[in-house]
Amino acid sequence: MPTITRDSLLTLEAYSKARPQFRAQVIAHKRLRTLHLGEHVTLLFEDELTMRYQVQEMLRIERIFEDAGIQDELDTYNPLVPEGCNWKATLLIEYEDLIERARMLGRLIGVETRVYMQVAGCERIYPIADEDLERQNESKTSTVHFLRFELSAAMIAALRAGAELGAGVDHAAYQAVLPLVPGPLRGSLLADLA
Repeated sequence: MPTITRDSLLTLEAYSKARPQFRAQVIAHKRLRTLHLGEHVTLLFEDELTMRYQVQEMLRIERIFEDAGIQDELDTYNPLVPEGCNWKATLLIEYEDLIERARMLGRLIGVETRVYMQVAGCERIYPIADEDLERQNESKTSTVHFLRFELSAAMIAALRAGAELGAGVDHAAYQAVLPLVPGPLRGSLLADLA
């Protein structure tokens, strides 16, 4: 599966010129790879393009042009690119009202491990969450988590054969069921699998 390489990145000057068009391309791509689970939980499935955009933006913001700094960014973001047997996603918990958000973040501790994907006829796939760092404490969870969904060879084969894909959340304080992931997203996720 593709990873972000030094050669796939633009220089700061070239990125500055290409940024408006590249940004529009990535926004459209992210829209295709976004899954809403109820009103307050969203999964954004990451891939090489979304992470290359993150790297380019970090290089631009931080004005990083030296090889060591660029390599640090690659080392940070490449682990968030799918590896052919998994999906990687950013989980966003979204409540507009600040008081409700604070209350719910206290109730949603552990929600990141209760989000699931499900290939028809297979067990639910619960993610490995926040491998990079702890994102909650004993009183509240974070609004952002990073998830990795590992698929078996049988699940990948079933998807390739046309099996439906569902998703949901089964946390005590938040329930959502999406029996059928939309076709364009399903197709994009299938492309992440080797």
